[in-house]
Amino acid sequence: MHDKLDKEINAFPTAKLSVEHVCKDFRTRNGTVRALDDVSLTINEGEFVCFVGPSGCGKSTLLNIIAGLEKPDSGLALIDGVPITGPGRDRMVMFQEHALFPWLDVIGNVMFGLKQKPNLTDKERLEVAKYYLFLVKMDRFAHSNIHELSGGMRQRVALARSLAPNPKILLMDEPFSALDAMTRERLYGDIQDVWEKRRKTIIFVTHNVREAVCLGSRVILFSPHPGRIREQFPVSLTRPRNINDHDLADLSMQITSALKGYTAAESD
Repeated sequence: MHDKLDKEINAFPTAKLSVEHVCKDFRTRNGTVRALDDVSLTINEGEFVCFVGPSGCGKSTLLNIIAGLEKPDSGLALIDGVPITGPGRDRMVMFQEHALFPWLDVIGNVMFGLKQKPNLTDKERLEVAKYYLFLVKMDRFAHSNIHELSGGMRQRVALARSLAPNPKILLMDEPFSALDAMTRERLYGDIQDVWEKRRKTIIFVTHNVREAVCLGSRVILFSPHPGRIREQFPVSLTRPRNINDHDLADLSMQITSALKGYTAAESD
């Protein structure tokens, strides 16, 4: 069953994302703070891109602009040449908190987003939900209650729910930050496996440089006050990657050194 559905879903949509000269200000009691300053980048179809930088560097703000949850003060974000003007079905966001519905069981949570796809029958929605639970290794817990799951299991369900509607772009805002180290390492393997199978365009926000190098095909480095893209690092390490690998640690140290340099320069 899963092999057949895998072939059917394999014709998944992907998108090219462009950000052009985006600026964003926030008004506070002490005046205006520029969160993003003249940010431009292009993310190609099927890329796994990680945004890395210190708190206050604007990486989550940029993610929210791409999601359509925030609007830039100037500049544009576009998907396949079409400006983003608000939230859309072509983008799904996975936050730090799993945000699962406690009154629904596991499969009910995954099926919930599929109600917005009118071209699917109830039977097809059930099959798609089962497929993505299988993909994230949660099919055995399809009828479990949310409160019965560990933190890592809940994030797996949240990932399945985000993937099930088959968005063009998956946006992930520090989804593993509240988990313990061993659970995170297991999820690093899971998300790499999912990306290899689906080749979904993913944008992943993190403070953790090693996490970014472990997951991403490209790491984009932000500096704070105001947030600017300072440098980009392609990651060509063989997958699946282990966060404790020597080569991964070496590249992480290189990126961390660059990050410290930009942060120190901004503080002067």
